[in-house]
Amino acid sequence: MSEPASSPEPALKSAADPVLAGYRASIDNIDAALIHMLAERFRITQAVGAYKAQTSLPASDPGREERQIARLRKLAEEAQLDPDFGEKFLRFIIDEVIRHHERAKAGV
Repeated sequence: MSEPASSPEPALKSAADPVLAGYRASIDNIDAALIHMLAERFRITQAVGAYKAQTSLPASDPGREERQIARLRKLAEEAQLDPDFGEKFLRFIIDEVIRHHERAKAGV
């Protein structure tokens, strides 16, 4: 006896689905844009870190960070994005920027 035909693997099935493929292509484009935007943001914040190191300014600015978080939480709400997620995302970026600024101050 022959074995019953099995359904296609989930990955193969989704690849053949043009609607899903279209959504995924859009997601891929957005992901690429996010990476390029983050890269540009970090190029600028690295320049800020170098400037802060040259002028003996502190690596972090808690007042600005809190203002930015409040501003971006409001933007997230307006965009119908969970503001808690937006804040977590921004805090992750801020922490990484501060780490870069501390390294610049240390001359690393």
